[in-house]
Amino acid sequence: MPFRIFIVEDDPWYGELLSYHLSLNPDYEVTRFSSGKDFLSQLYKKPHAVTLDYTLGDFNGRELLKKIKQTTHETQVVIISGQEDIHTAVELLKEGAYDYIVKNEDTNNRLWNTILKIKENHSLRGEIESLREEIGQKYDFRNSMIGSSPSMEKVFRLIEKAVKTNINISITGETGTGKELVAKSIHYHSEKKKKPFVAVNMAAIPRELIESELFGYEKGAFTGANARKIGKFEEASGGTIFLDEIGELELSLQSKILRVLQEREVTRIGGSGSVKIEVRIIVATHKNLIEEVKKGNFREDLFYRLLGLPIEIPPLRERGNDILLLAKFFLDEFCKENKLPRIQLTASAKEKLMKYPYPGNVREIKAIIELAAVMSDENFIHAEDINFNSTHDMSLFPMEEVTLREYERRIIQHYLEKYDHNVLLVAQKLDIGKSTIYRMIQSGDLMLT
Repeated sequence: MPFRIFIVEDDPWYGELLSYHLSLNPDYEVTRFSSGKDFLSQLYKKPHAVTLDYTLGDFNGRELLKKIKQTTHETQVVIISGQEDIHTAVELLKEGAYDYIVKNEDTNNRLWNTILKIKENHSLRGEIESLREEIGQKYDFRNSMIGSSPSMEKVFRLIEKAVKTNINISITGETGTGKELVAKSIHYHSEKKKKPFVAVNMAAIPRELIESELFGYEKGAFTGANARKIGKFEEASGGTIFLDEIGELELSLQSKILRVLQEREVTRIGGSGSVKIEVRIIVATHKNLIEEVKKGNFREDLFYRLLGLPIEIPPLRERGNDILLLAKFFLDEFCKENKLPRIQLTASAKEKLMKYPYPGNVREIKAIIELAAVMSDENFIHAEDINFNSTHDMSLFPMEEVTLREYERRIIQHYLEKYDHNVLLVAQKLDIGKSTIYRMIQSGDLMLT
């Protein structure tokens, strides 16, 4: 589609000059108007750019600029004036003009460069929109979340309800069931899909850094704060913030989250004023928050603020034939990504897959299938190709000799990946101090991505 430019200029000679100059670019479709009235009658065509003489016979530039912005925000307006009035230029730029160019010997060059920038920005916006469409398709829950069991159909129905409103969402389910995938599916199919989706794993952030990560800080707020930092809530404003493992948040910070929900504003650390935000909140946890409330580990008022529409994702062991649907999906994807001929599951392999409880849920069956595909021969996966224990242990004990510290590092890294980088849970599972894990993360020995 050509890049449409409207030139509004009541001086015939000057209008022809601008039109000729811009028409030298074959990508441009240039139309000239000698009056504001004629131009407004064609504004419904929504040109990509308009060059606007500030002093027309029937309208002035400010009046036309206002009418353009009331009709469309996509059209960029370049004011061209015979007067070098800085005050007027500043006011017009504040009111939405893209540029203000004075008529002189350099006008053609400035206009040429300005239109080029507008076209580049337009192309970039088009690419972003295309990317957002691709992301929306990627997180189409009917495609990305494989399953036809009654329990998953219930999840799909709840997601369909969730995308129609801005109600808060609370997602529960075991590790590896796909809680973040559900959150992304909701966001990218809601009216907020063109705004940010910001995910925060509450268990993966050291306790002393959580507040600054969520709310940000001002320059000089503490030692090392060399510049202002925007927090995750501000970063997500207009879109969705996904607070994963919300059950790990300690009580002192729970009260601050509650205030954000009540006031719809955040205060950066070291700041004196508040920043208004408009954000949808989706939370997830593998814990039973009602039990945590009873134990005094989670605020009851915050629980009811966050509850919103609850979505419980069933564990894989309760999803029946979804196990085989997922196995086939991951097998086909693995073959496609690795340019392998089609591999099929034998009856014995299917039977073995159906009998396993999958403590790691969907993430685990993906790893099992990919390993089985590598181990298989003759384009068939047999029961003996499927090794459940291998998916957990093979990488921890390699054939080469390594130090005890390296074994320790690999074991902790493995558990971090297994439990969604939940530092507190991993520390409990391995019976080590969480400060040990945080220290290894800070030194670069462990990775959280």
